[in-house]
Amino acid sequence: MKNLLAQLKTEDWVIVLAGVAILALALLFPAGMPAMPKTLAGGDAWLEAGCMFAFLFVLTCLCMAVLGRPVKGIFGSLLAIFAVALAAQAVASVPLFKDLGLESVFFSVIFGLAVSNFFRVPAWLKPAIQSEFYIKIGIVCLGATILFGEILHSGVYALAQAFIVVFLVWYFAFWVSRRMKVDDEMATMLSSSVSICGVSAAIATCGVIKGDSKKLSYIISLVLVCAVPMMYVMPWLAKLVLPALLGDPKVVEEVAGAWMGGTIDTTGAVVASGALLGETAEQTAVIVKSSQNVLLGLAAFVISLYWSYRGREGQEKPSAGVIWDRFPKFVVGFVAVSLLFSLFFDGGAGTPDAVVRGTAKNFSNTLFSIAFVCIGLETRFSEIFSKENRNALWAFLSAQTFNIVVTFIVAFLLFGVLKPMWA
Repeated sequence: MKNLLAQLKTEDWVIVLAGVAILALALLFPAGMPAMPKTLAGGDAWLEAGCMFAFLFVLTCLCMAVLGRPVKGIFGSLLAIFAVALAAQAVASVPLFKDLGLESVFFSVIFGLAVSNFFRVPAWLKPAIQSEFYIKIGIVCLGATILFGEILHSGVYALAQAFIVVFLVWYFAFWVSRRMKVDDEMATMLSSSVSICGVSAAIATCGVIKGDSKKLSYIISLVLVCAVPMMYVMPWLAKLVLPALLGDPKVVEEVAGAWMGGTIDTTGAVVASGALLGETAEQTAVIVKSSQNVLLGLAAFVISLYWSYRGREGQEKPSAGVIWDRFPKFVVGFVAVSLLFSLFFDGGAGTPDAVVRGTAKNFSNTLFSIAFVCIGLETRFSEIFSKENRNALWAFLSAQTFNIVVTFIVAFLLFGVLKPMWA
């Protein structure tokens, strides 16, 4: 019993319990949970924002207390970070930026980068700069929005594409990283981020290999910076090339959606890029993206096997205990929540289940925004483009280029040739 309690007091399990607590409260009080307002117009919006901050502050303090970490200074630090995330949400709701598909997490990173690169991050702001802590809780909450049944029902081709692309792109990304003399730790995080599902995969992989948080922040910054031009260039290329190759507008949209869903590394950017082409493209892009998200747990398990087999300087054997120790528990939470909601809470729009999933999505987006502010505060452009990280930058760009080409070929064959043939 003592060993069990000690295990539950580790950061990995505290994060899972925090995510589960949010979802449990959402199930018990579906209409009483706080929400991040989309705009700051009116007193109700400010009240909502205040309730959300209070909830997250209490949650953070409770987690820190369980972990035996100091809570001094968290209030002022988290308040400032939350204010930046709130500003990012407000800016993203401006019609011009909304039409362009620029989501709040993008502005969260930009605002954080502006502070860290044009000013010095003050000491009082540092206590709540815990990007991994917030994003891992957000990933657990995200599990409630990914239903296996929906993906299996409408995305057999999407799952096939996800398996093929993830395997090929991960292997190539790791190979090219090692060729460019990128260390194995960064190469593994880089490969997962490019091939699976961007930021979430990078975080999960970092947990598996117990990687350096500075390297993780660097990879996440690259993912977010690259996603912005891709979400506009790829729809333009699809319009330019695919009609001449396929003809049928619906098939064109499906292939384009599968291509973009498999290559663009943030969900919001995937939705925005698909919407630029049409409803069919948007739906296909989301299904493909969700299919790759589902593979996150499997990929984390395989990576944990690989790193356990490698061992610590060749001395650690790949036993079940070692694999379990390496496996990130928040991924267990993510998969368990997704299975639970897939089996028991899969009601349609307007049902209580849908309300709970909406709450989970809101919390996930809010936690991601806070985490991305933290990532921006931790990242400096001088480090991204430094000589030390130059090889990693070129490896990432090479892997992403390979990803774009291979995913186009696979999407074209599956959605442009096989699916119409068997329709």
